Amino acid sequence: MTESILRMRSITKTFPGVKALSDVNLEVLRGEIHAICGENGAGKSTLMKVLSGVYPHGDYDGTIEFEGAECQFSGIRDSEHRGIVIIHQELALAPNLSIAENIFLGNEQAKRGLIDWNRTNAAAAGLLRRVGLRENPTTQVVELGVGKQQLVEIAKALSKQVKLLILDEPTAALNDEDSAHLLNLLRGLRDEGITCVIISHKLNEVLSIADRVTVLRDGRTISTLDSEGLTEDKIISGMVGRDLEHRFPPHESTVGEEVLRIEDWSVHSPTQHGRLLVDKANLVLRRGEVVGLAGLMGAGRTELAMSVFGRAYGANISGKVFKNGREIQMRSVREAIDHGIAYATEDRKKYGLNLIEDIKRNVSAAALGKLAKSGWVDDNEEYKVADGFRKSMNIKAPSVSSITGKLSGGNQQKVVLSKWIFTDPDVLILDEPTRGIDVGAKYEIYTIINALADQGKAVLVISSELPELLGLCDRIYTLSAGRITGEVPRAEATQEGLMTLMTAGQEAGK
Repeated sequence: MTESILRMRSITKTFPGVKALSDVNLEVLRGEIHAICGENGAGKSTLMKVLSGVYPHGDYDGTIEFEGAECQFSGIRDSEHRGIVIIHQELALAPNLSIAENIFLGNEQAKRGLIDWNRTNAAAAGLLRRVGLRENPTTQVVELGVGKQQLVEIAKALSKQVKLLILDEPTAALNDEDSAHLLNLLRGLRDEGITCVIISHKLNEVLSIADRVTVLRDGRTISTLDSEGLTEDKIISGMVGRDLEHRFPPHESTVGEEVLRIEDWSVHSPTQHGRLLVDKANLVLRRGEVVGLAGLMGAGRTELAMSVFGRAYGANISGKVFKNGREIQMRSVREAIDHGIAYATEDRKKYGLNLIEDIKRNVSAAALGKLAKSGWVDDNEEYKVADGFRKSMNIKAPSVSSITGKLSGGNQQKVVLSKWIFTDPDVLILDEPTRGIDVGAKYEIYTIINALADQGKAVLVISSELPELLGLCDRIYTLSAGRITGEVPRAEATQEGLMTLMTAGQEAGK
């Protein structure tokens, strides 16, 4: 029988007014990939922060045993000294430093008090080869994509003689190719004897890579399951406390007249001269309809959405937009909002929310004019509006004065939707509306989207998850290399058919 490398017993962690962890137990076997699953707010990241010393000993109740010895970590350095390294969802790299400088930051390769750059770069090159990167160690991190930055983080962990590697949502921001490469790398590390703990909402990836899965719910351990014979439905049942017979809420659409039409829409890259990102795209949205937009990474989905929404992205934009049969001009975001168009970005943390502000200010941000009296925002009315959304959208926060950055991903997404619903739009463009949130929160977002359609609004959903589009949308457009390659009604849509259209050459769109 494989021995345990880690035992966490009766871990309890309390924040003011909230018990985040309650008597949690976790056992990880040496040399396994162990997944931790649970809804947003279940306590997954909190548990890992306890383990890594982010929350030091004395800040929680319970015991941690690592390699048979009880540990009392007072900080991250203590846990790293024992070989426990955590890679957070928000990568902790210095963008303007080189790859080598990032790998050995805080662990510099010095000789007589001076950094030995030859040794540093040579050691970094060896670590990069280990994780499958061919970049020069002197390359600045800012020049790398997110997938390669994740690999730099793993190389950095390997430089610390890692024994237990913790990864929090490692593939949340990665495309399919980068995700597959990362998962293969973790399998290789397991074969080398390195133990991995992975937190993920992507249950298909969990099933493909994990040896065992521990499910948390409401800060408690529900079960630890072996991968053999394990299904997504069984994991979901543990996560939400009930069977989800239907991943998507039932919905009968009532489709009305055309509300938005986009004709011959073309967009060029603002940074690469002459590069065409969207090529003569044509779309129609109708009242009461949920329409999907499917495409592989780089197909031009977000570029299309952002360029239509007040020309927020792109150069040399051409084409026409019609609202209720009349051509409109949207030369700025403000004009787009005034025309009843809303766009919820795919990156809620960077572009969708002010994370250091409270819920109230975030909800009102896009429509302050509706709250103004004699040029001043009515604070009482702003509070009432935000609190109304907090209740109707089931945002889990004690009040609208709660800081948005401290909410779970699903609750942050509800704040984003509240902000745009408050503008009272006729058309909502939702770019990856369920990215990085759990199945329970996804169901709530789907219910909100259906309710918006029932109010007569037209909703365009951009998603990388084909099952999501198939379960949610009345029609689906496909985009490949910037061109619309197909328009498929729900009754005729299949994953295979959509993928064929998404990989079609440019000629397929003519």
